[in-house]
Amino acid sequence: MTDADKSNLPTIAKDSEVTIHYEIRLPDGRVVDSTFEDEPFSVRLGSGAFEPNLEEAIVGLPLGDHTRILLTPQYAFGMPDPQNIHTMPRGRFPADMELEPQLVIEFDLPNGEAVPGTVTAVTEDAVTVDFNHPLAGQNIQFIVRVLAIDGQQAEQAGEGPSGATA
Repeated sequence: MTDADKSNLPTIAKDSEVTIHYEIRLPDGRVVDSTFEDEPFSVRLGSGAFEPNLEEAIVGLPLGDHTRILLTPQYAFGMPDPQNIHTMPRGRFPADMELEPQLVIEFDLPNGEAVPGTVTAVTEDAVTVDFNHPLAGQNIQFIVRVLAIDGQQAEQAGEGPSGATA
């Protein structure tokens, strides 16, 4: 498809209802998350259901596009914030909970929301938990295939992540 052909297609806007396949890869090629082997992901942009920086990265993509977007930390999941790392008394956790580094625990906030934290260190008396996003500080490859925009479907919806252009 030429650029002229793409100009006639609908494009993703900040408030679009979109259906996409996506994959997030780290620089070493490890796949962190992917929908290509599963159901596509549908979301209304701006609803808060998708990472805002990832939403921003797909705004302007045309229907049917299949692309690879390279994002640095500040345009992906941000940089780690040392103030988001907290050491808590071991007694705040259930006695039978097996705490170990890399364990992700969901914590309830006073407003009723839940936030994940990753255990980074455990001693007899304390547990250190990192509340930064697990991908904070990482460069990522964000591979996207736009299947639908505001109800208009693209052709060839089944192509996997390898067909993305660099």
